[in-house]
Amino acid sequence: MAVCGVCFRHCDIPAGGVGFCGARTCRDGEVTALNYGLLTSLALDPIEKKPLYRFYPGSRILSAGSFGCNLRCPFCQNYQISWSEEAFRFAERAEYVSPEQLAATADYYRKRGNIGVAFTYNEPLIGYEYVRDTGKLLRGRGLKTVLVTNGMTERAVLEELAPYVDAMNIDLKGFTERYYRDVLKGDLEQVKSFIARAVQVCYVELTTLIVPGENDREEEMRELVAWVAGLTDPEGRKIGTDIPLHVTRFFPRFHMTDRPATEVRTVRHLAAVAREKLNYVYTGNC
Repeated sequence: MAVCGVCFRHCDIPAGGVGFCGARTCRDGEVTALNYGLLTSLALDPIEKKPLYRFYPGSRILSAGSFGCNLRCPFCQNYQISWSEEAFRFAERAEYVSPEQLAATADYYRKRGNIGVAFTYNEPLIGYEYVRDTGKLLRGRGLKTVLVTNGMTERAVLEELAPYVDAMNIDLKGFTERYYRDVLKGDLEQVKSFIARAVQVCYVELTTLIVPGENDREEEMRELVAWVAGLTDPEGRKIGTDIPLHVTRFFPRFHMTDRPATEVRTVRHLAAVAREKLNYVYTGNC
């Protein structure tokens, strides 16, 4: 048995077992990534789909996904490869792609406007070793490494990846501990810690999905953007007002079909509230 250090859960994983995320296992007394190099998804996407609106706009990025997640969002859009029973059956059909192969593929697609690799679709940081190893090779080829992440990761993981990551879109899914703990099965303070450091080491945009009855209060949005606006660079200078925020619309799916899609006017109103503090606020799914 060994203790995983990737996120706040610190799972005790028995030999041959898996942690909460379904993607980390114990071998020879050490925790390793069960999903290392095992890809379930590979596509050449517009960079804006990540979403990243102010990082090489108009370009494309090779997007790679594996399986597993350390949250349990009941509305997950990619549940087939994240944390459902289907996801772990699907994982058996994942194809191994070495870091060298993925970097070479990304390089090949430069001719179609590709700028690098985005690790996305499932939670990439539960398999951070693959991100690290591929990121080193991408950096050597002059290509970019992007993460689309829930930020539910210990600071040590971020520090190990920092030299090789160019940009992130991080989900700041709400701003109450209740929502993170009871609905998402996560930890708000860990996400805040991750974001506070991430903005100091690479380019960052944030996304908040507005779920009716959960995180759609104006007061909560005011608290969220006040915190974002106060983020600082390593010298303590405030940089938060220039961090882009995507305020996006919820649609019922997976295990959360007990409520309608978010009203468009609600999303637009909360985006307007966010603009009182932040310079770059975008609406999504509207």
